[in-house]
Amino acid sequence: MKMEEKAYKPARRLDSVSEYYFSRKGKEVAKMNAEGLDVISLAIGSPDMPPSPETIDTLCEEARKPDTHGYQPTVGTPELRQAMARFYQRWYGVELDPATEIQPLIGSKEGILHTTLAFVNPGEQVLVPNPGYPTYTSLSTLLGAEVVNYNLKEENGWQPDFDELERMDLSGVKLMWTNYPHMPTGGRAHRETYERLVDFALRHHIIIVNDNPYSFILNRDERLSILQVPGAKDCCIEFNSMSKSHNMPGWRVGILATNSRFIQWILKVKSNIDSGTFRPMQLAAARAFDNSCDWHLQANVELYARRRTIAEEIMRVMGCTFDPTQQGMFLWGRIPDSYADAEELTEKVLHEARVFLTPGFIFGSNGRRYVRISLCANEEKMKEALSRIKEIF
Repeated sequence: MKMEEKAYKPARRLDSVSEYYFSRKGKEVAKMNAEGLDVISLAIGSPDMPPSPETIDTLCEEARKPDTHGYQPTVGTPELRQAMARFYQRWYGVELDPATEIQPLIGSKEGILHTTLAFVNPGEQVLVPNPGYPTYTSLSTLLGAEVVNYNLKEENGWQPDFDELERMDLSGVKLMWTNYPHMPTGGRAHRETYERLVDFALRHHIIIVNDNPYSFILNRDERLSILQVPGAKDCCIEFNSMSKSHNMPGWRVGILATNSRFIQWILKVKSNIDSGTFRPMQLAAARAFDNSCDWHLQANVELYARRRTIAEEIMRVMGCTFDPTQQGMFLWGRIPDSYADAEELTEKVLHEARVFLTPGFIFGSNGRRYVRISLCANEEKMKEALSRIKEIF
């Protein structure tokens, strides 16, 4: 006998979130590809290149050893934590104690979950940028936090409006999520913004969580970290990730850096959820963190710069405008006034040119009139996408 449908119901928390846009839209694109339409995806920020050969060699060598396949400590191996500390010292000039001020992550999404669980009670508030990474909103909502958006706007360089923040009722706010260089807008990291964020956090007893995975992409100059600001370690947590900077999105290796007390609180959560990362992967990640500057320059600057030139031409063909100084592995552009919203443009491009772009509305209401192009496709694919789009405009 078939059980009545009403006998099984999901948790009520699922009512507050929807399927991730790229999961839902990916099914449509897969169907188009199955029909032979050969869609070119310039939507998702998943690097299409491998990590350095030394990184892969280390993984293979360590995986062949008979004693590397057991459970690993949640705190990570000393080799990985020490390499992460060297990485922060070398590139950001930030000194971190590898034993107490670093927590390796299985990717930044995991860090968002664990940090929210460690600091935010159900019903308490978190400040989330609009536009911003959708996971800040969805995970906060799933965990029962109240999401309060703060505005980022083009006329302000996609930096926080501190006057607007000061006018808000902040009495229930526990965390504030920030992300520079900003995704999706490419807004650059600024030392002044970080200094103002630290001051804001200390005065209002709010923890700033800065997500910093894009500081190496298209950036030949100084790389910034909020932890460079005096006093930041007392009130700030910073995430970093190997996904973008080292072409390792599927490896799921990230960094959480902050003071030792915050680390211990987050570890209470994390140690009850996972059992650590595969040891050969940690040792290979440590090797990647120690890779030379030459690899970074070629992989993260020169190659993405060539792709960025093609993306800019795609924007111009579609009639979009953009800030040429933006950083990161995407190009963010404002759509012409003739379109009702960004999705009208991206649907036209998908179904007429067979090129998948991202409409900005998925990042918040302030992204409604913007589109995003990913640079995570080779130059041949990007040139083909440009050619197809030229045919329909």
